[in-house]
Amino acid sequence: MKATFAPPPGAARRELLGDDDVTDAELESMVADLWGVGSVTLLDSCAERVAYDVPSILTGARTWVRGHADAGDGPRPFTLFVKRVHSWRHAPEFVHVPVEISEWAAASVPWRAEPLLYASDLAARLPDGLTMPRGLRVVEHPDDTAVVWIEAVECDPVPWTYDDSVRAAHLLGRLSASAAVEPLGAIDPQPWHIENFVAGRLAFTVLPGLHDDGTWRHPAIATHFGELRDGLTATAHRLDALAHEFASSRHLTSHGDACPNNLLRREGDPGFTLIDFGFWRPQPVGFDLSQLLVGDIQLGRQDVADLPGRAAACVESYAAGLADEGLDVPPAEVRRAHAVSLMLFNGLPSLPLDLGDEEMARQRAGIARYALDVLADTEPT
Repeated sequence: MKATFAPPPGAARRELLGDDDVTDAELESMVADLWGVGSVTLLDSCAERVAYDVPSILTGARTWVRGHADAGDGPRPFTLFVKRVHSWRHAPEFVHVPVEISEWAAASVPWRAEPLLYASDLAARLPDGLTMPRGLRVVEHPDDTAVVWIEAVECDPVPWTYDDSVRAAHLLGRLSASAAVEPLGAIDPQPWHIENFVAGRLAFTVLPGLHDDGTWRHPAIATHFGELRDGLTATAHRLDALAHEFASSRHLTSHGDACPNNLLRREGDPGFTLIDFGFWRPQPVGFDLSQLLVGDIQLGRQDVADLPGRAAACVESYAAGLADEGLDVPPAEVRRAHAVSLMLFNGLPSLPLDLGDEEMARQRAGIARYALDVLADTEPT
């Protein structure tokens, strides 16, 4: 996300923001806050859409606002990140939701944690090694939308490594067990239960394909998923039991979507900057390990081959992070909770929507295979 920009002097050109824009005086106030000075004079500014190809049903727009301002010592450049978030009823995909369940569907996906956290003091509560961008302005609207203005974060674009995963797992364990963070763990007032996910995402978009013989006749699915069919369908038949186990397990503060995309790295800094807090809430211990482990595999940025070994190391590292915050949770409990979460959110939904992508089918089959193996290995005796 590192950016350099030198627009010509002139009037503000932020039309792209539309109703999300602010007055020049309000922008000056944010830049002064960002720089830690009393006031600045805005010289120029413009808005530019962020180039980002990972869709989200909770995000309406991502925009850079760049320009120059003068705090009394000459022109200096600034960059801010503006994000519009919303209830998923505002997402284009919502038109495919049957009318008779639309109200339930809209209420089943939480979204308010992000603006609430950027307006909070979470940054001061995070364990050493974790940080977050500074929230400079948060505006919530009555139509279930909000706009957050935050500092731009420079990040290191190098590929994610094994050591990054293990280090992140440790810090996510500390985050989950942190007594300082815990008061903000349930900041989103919108209720959510695993039954929402089972009755929504799984019932409408996953299980029909899983139980359709036609799916399994596709060459890519037959080649890579064929041997997994019995295990996945058997697991689907015990979905209610797994959901009950998920709901009754120990719950701790969770980022909710701790994939590498949302754990930014700064050059020379072994820590991580957390972003994208839409699914932040208490979840089963180890919940964040799933996206940490498979997020980049799903995007084609990482190979699935080392997933079992990387996962084992991350479970141990996460448990050590819990212990460092004074919470001793047996690694076996972390691994079982991870197994259940992974199966529900990544194992059962592993069949690719694009059946023509042979490599993606291979990678996602590897996720399903690991999910089945770790679930079987951790079954209560």
